[in-house]
Amino acid sequence: MNDVLTESRPIRLKGRSFLALALTPELPLEDWLTRLDDLASRSAGFFLRRPVVLDVEGLDIDRSQLRELVDQLGKRNVRIMGIEGARQSLLGADLPPAMNDGRPAADYEAKMAEQAERAAEAPETATQAVITAEPLAAKATPSIVVTQPVRSGQSLFFPEGDVTIVGSVASGAEVVAGGSIHIYGALRGRAMAGTTGNASARIFCRKLEAELIAIDGFYKTADEMEPNLRGKAVQIWLDGEALKAGTLG
Repeated sequence: MNDVLTESRPIRLKGRSFLALALTPELPLEDWLTRLDDLASRSAGFFLRRPVVLDVEGLDIDRSQLRELVDQLGKRNVRIMGIEGARQSLLGADLPPAMNDGRPAADYEAKMAEQAERAAEAPETATQAVITAEPLAAKATPSIVVTQPVRSGQSLFFPEGDVTIVGSVASGAEVVAGGSIHIYGALRGRAMAGTTGNASARIFCRKLEAELIAIDGFYKTADEMEPNLRGKAVQIWLDGEALKAGTLG
């Protein structure tokens, strides 16, 4: 009997860039975890299904403290996919892997029409969908215009620049932009502008009913917003480390 030799197919390896939330803990860790609990309690589902990187650069902790921090985050359903800025002596097989060369923004490209069609066909109770888009303008001043509402459970990421939404952002939805966010409807979900370190970014909406707003990492949840601005057309900007808001028109 003759042996039949078959050539095995190679395993295909591909490089990918993903958008992740970076957490930067501060000492004392107990106080920082308390503030994290406060954020999670006032913005339900904030960390749900979200990839998280733990940035510990410059944090004066030992290996046991880092292990305990990762464990405490796990108990809060915050899944750490990697650790950035850690000394080699802090890491080990029982901890998430080291991550290097993290960038403030990543490249996310998809055909908006295809995403919009899938979003329109999906029921609003579906699991979280991520909407990404190509810039409409030149790369020097990138921006996108989204003509359909952002539904509950959907996330719209555009770290390259400004986002304009001709519609509303539902409760349980979120918009994340490297630049400013313009919403020509009600903002009932979460809006995070200036996520690539752009402190001059702003948030504009026709009707403020947000669960959370943030610019350059500084945030306010619903119960921290001025009651007299609820339901109004507003703009939100960053003044130092304080979020400010005022009515439009």
